[in-house]
This record gives sequence, C-alpha cells and structure tokens, in this order.
Amino acid sequence: QVQLVESGGGLVQAGGSLRLSCAASGRTFSRYVMGWFRQAPGKEREFVATVSWSGSNPYYADSVKGRFTISGDNAKNTVYLQMNSLKPEDTGVYYCAARYQTVAKYDYWGQGTQVTVSS
Repeated sequence: QVQLVESGGGLVQAGGSLRLSCAASGRTFSRYVMGWFRQAPGKEREFVATVSWSGSNPYYADSVKGRFTISGDNAKNTVYLQMNSLKPEDTGVYYCAARYQTVAKYDYWGQGTQVTVSS
C-alpha cells in the first residue's frame, strides 16, 4: 500500500525557512513524478512544485520560484521542499503527491502538514 507521509511543518516568522519532508513507501517510485501542493484557508488547493523521482525537471509555481527548492533522496525514498524567505501568504496545509510519469492525475496524496508564517 502506497503511503506518503509529510513532516516538517510549523510556525515561522516571515523571512524564515522551513524544510518539509515527504517519506514515500509501498512501491518503487522510479517512474513517478513527485509534487508539492498547498491549500490556504478558504482557498483551492494549488500547485507549488514538482520533480521527477530521479531529480530532473524541477518546476515551480511563479509564486515560489527563487524561494523554494524541491529535491529528492532516492536512498531514503524521501522528497524535500526547502522553503526560504517565507511570506505570510505561504501559510497553508502542504501536501505531498505522486503520479506516474505518463499520467497527468496525481493518484497518491499525503495527509498534509501545516505551515504558518507570521508577519
């Protein structure tokens, strides 16, 4: 059974940093694309960043480009989201997700981790 477990969320002041982790288990992810999404209170869930399991082709939402970095550690089956220069508008629940590389839909989702950025 596939499991994605996020961790690393918390409360941070504006301008600070956090690193989110997503531990993946239950299958071989070598042909999967991993993504981070977030949902702010009262808003739709939105795309943040994505990367292939091999670490190639990172892609970011314009709102986080230059501040966030997505990466992976294949040996640990873990994907990271390094978040720097955080802003209050980055507040939300952050979700890790996985999709097969030839499919557009993300089939697997984690439970989410809360990130709160205070001004």
